[in-house]
Amino acid sequence: MDAPVFYYDLSSPYAYLAASRVDETLPVRPEWRPIAFGVIVRARGKVPWSFAEDRHKDFDEIAGRARARGLPEVRYPEGWPLETYSLAPLRALLVAADQDQLRAASLELYRTMFAEGRHLADVETVLEAVARAGMDPEAVRQQLATDEVKDRLRAQTDTALAAGVEGIPTVQVGEQLFWGDDRLEDAAAALSSR
Repeated sequence: MDAPVFYYDLSSPYAYLAASRVDETLPVRPEWRPIAFGVIVRARGKVPWSFAEDRHKDFDEIAGRARARGLPEVRYPEGWPLETYSLAPLRALLVAADQDQLRAASLELYRTMFAEGRHLADVETVLEAVARAGMDPEAVRQQLATDEVKDRLRAQTDTALAAGVEGIPTVQVGEQLFWGDDRLEDAAAALSSR
């Protein structure tokens, strides 16, 4: 059986919530796969909820879920989401040595963004966060703009698009897609029935 895939982008507070529990919720540890959600949005012609005027209702829902899970109060960086979106933190993740380091760096970047309220469009902030996760910040800096890293992010995003991913977070179990932090239990049930 193929491992499930956890698709995410660091700009989403719902993906932050899912990342905090996906490994414990699913009966099989998923492969974490960062993708460029901005590309998904453009390709699908969608307008994210975070751009809507009534987005405060989602803020309330996110805050409640974070409290219920014992996570720090969710803080949004100034200018989120338009002014804070960047491919740099996603590219930094692709420098990780393995899935364990990728998970640790992802969680540290999420904490920086949504617990500290610092935006990830600043490369120095990204490098500080990945260093706290055990990555060599200078090695990350050197690889951020390489064609290899850019191509890998593009390929992962294209794979997600081809699989039918509409939003993040999404867990893929075989051909089934489970979109949303609130769908992790459905993904777990699908995995358990295989």
